[in-house]
Amino acid sequence: MTLDRRLHAFRPDLADASLQGRVEADRFVTGEPSRVRVPLVALRPRPDAGCGIDTQLLLGEAVTVFDRANGWAWVQSQRDGYVGYLPDEALGAVASTPTHQVIVPRTFLYPGPELRFPHVSTLSMGSALTVTGEAETRGTRYFLLDDGTAVVAAHCLPLGTFVSDDYVSIAARFLETPYLWGGRSGLGIDCSGLVQLALQMTGHAAPRDSDMQASGLGAPIAREELMRGDLVFWKGHVGIMEDEKTLLHANGHTMTVAREDFEAAVARIGWLYAMPTGYRRPLG
Repeated sequence: MTLDRRLHAFRPDLADASLQGRVEADRFVTGEPSRVRVPLVALRPRPDAGCGIDTQLLLGEAVTVFDRANGWAWVQSQRDGYVGYLPDEALGAVASTPTHQVIVPRTFLYPGPELRFPHVSTLSMGSALTVTGEAETRGTRYFLLDDGTAVVAAHCLPLGTFVSDDYVSIAARFLETPYLWGGRSGLGIDCSGLVQLALQMTGHAAPRDSDMQASGLGAPIAREELMRGDLVFWKGHVGIMEDEKTLLHANGHTMTVAREDFEAAVARIGWLYAMPTGYRRPLG
């Protein structure tokens, strides 16, 4: 059986020690833990800034590093198992454990607890933060982070707690967010990234890519059974049923996260590409 390079770390010269006996490589290593220390970083199939991205990793997410060379790190995400290359400078030591996560599509990171300060960066929903203290300025409460920066406290919750158990309502918060191939953040997102991040924010894990979701997320259902929260798959695409008649999806037609009449979407996509390949109920 051929292993999926997206989910298994192996090259002719080097491979994950857990794959010994399943793949051939000159050397096997266990890898070392690290965390993403920048707001957002692209994960690529090759150590080449000019090639397309597979996915993105968010601030505070954990990875296993198998190799570092020429400014690149070859890593595997500990969240969804995705393997790829990212700039080595995007990683930091595992010095502290994140305590909170961002729960709004986007928020700002400030150099201190003051909204009038020029912001340091923009964070996406799902970013993991290490909170070390709190402060209040003119009635606005801030969390103080381990690097000295601050974020609006109302935009965060402790890890393991969730603002909603309805992943469809979470996905709808991304309406009009720009479509980005490989995107997985509130700054730009693709179809399967929207499904994965929305489920993640309700405490449910999901594979990263639409083909992975189509083959292993939840259970298959028939088209006539479609209801809110069900997924519709095409080859290379996935959408979320907001209700029996409305599809919510990040798509290259509008280049945004958008609502679309389901039957109209089926006709439009079918004319350009093909008909749906399957339907799944991810939860319940």
